[in-house]
Amino acid sequence: MKSILSTLMFICLSATVFSQQASKANDALLLEYYQNQRFAEAADYLKKIYPEPVSGIKPLAQLAYTANMAGRLSDAEGYYQRIYNADSTNLSVLYSLGSLNLRRGNAVKAEGFYKKIILRDTTNFLVYKQLATISSDKSDIPQYIYYLQKANKLNPAEPDVASDLSDVYVSLKFNSTAEKVLAAAIAADPENIVLLNSLLKLVYVQKKWPETIETGLKLIKAGNNSGQVLTKLGVGYYNIKNYQCSAETFADMTQLAQNETSYYYWALAYKALKDNKMAIAKMYLAINEGVSPNVASYYGEIADSNEKLLKYKKAAQAYQKSVQFDDQNAMIYYSMASLYDTNLKDKKNAVKYYRLYLAAKPPVEKQKSFIDYSKSRLAMLGR
Repeated sequence: MKSILSTLMFICLSATVFSQQASKANDALLLEYYQNQRFAEAADYLKKIYPEPVSGIKPLAQLAYTANMAGRLSDAEGYYQRIYNADSTNLSVLYSLGSLNLRRGNAVKAEGFYKKIILRDTTNFLVYKQLATISSDKSDIPQYIYYLQKANKLNPAEPDVASDLSDVYVSLKFNSTAEKVLAAAIAADPENIVLLNSLLKLVYVQKKWPETIETGLKLIKAGNNSGQVLTKLGVGYYNIKNYQCSAETFADMTQLAQNETSYYYWALAYKALKDNKMAIAKMYLAINEGVSPNVASYYGEIADSNEKLLKYKKAAQAYQKSVQFDDQNAMIYYSMASLYDTNLKDKKNAVKYYRLYLAAKPPVEKQKSFIDYSKSRLAMLGR
């Protein structure tokens, strides 16, 4: 009896495997799905054609590709993993597994798959490029540079890698090396906007002002009139003493694009044009941009901490700094008055800051107790 059951099970299993192997997807139907971007339907169709367990490399590859294009990343990874388990030398599958894991946010697994590829193929540009991206995300600068260098050596004309490598060289002040990298890439594609942006960064830090202006104008002509480009262009004009063009360039920037540097050089351009009124106005804007609006509260916190440490003179100094950056904060004045009154026994300054507190018109509904106390202390101090 056991022998008969075993035979029947073998026949059924063989029939299933034969049926799976004999099944073949309708290529014309699949092509129609693919051409119309109906990848989810294609994936469902293939699942019906190749029911589990699927073991053949070709059907697994079809299922993996279609699931990937349908955005079913977990399914796609599972299919590719089965192919990899059957053939660990398949570099295209390793690359697909790396890319899928990157899309799923698992950079650690992706990096592992990519590193397996370069152990067998040291000429794979795309893998080095992906490894550079992963290293950048990890803030691993030495590895980032290493992989960019490898990729750039394999394909010096590729603009993204050349731009990234040049930018990192500029940040490290290796300007001559950055120049060589960009020269090779720009020779292959002189109008590439990505490369021109990197070139602008380079010539700007090299203080090559005519080249800065030339590159900036090229970018603007190509439609890139960002704040960074206009700022560098305006600075370039200022440094060749074309103050009118400098001022006009900064005037073309939107308020959101302005920053401390643009306001500063705009002010200098107006000063050179002998428009001192505008120069002062723009310089004040530069100061405002250069100082955080939170500085006053930072000094206030420093003062409070010094009070708790019984370092009252340091606390007073910090409060004074806070007032320099925000003279409208009533509670800073109250804190100073209380400090001078209670801890430093300085009646003159206590009176001064109680009065400044009340003059700042603190909100009665929120600070009534402080207001009442300040008035009572002023009365007691006889001022």
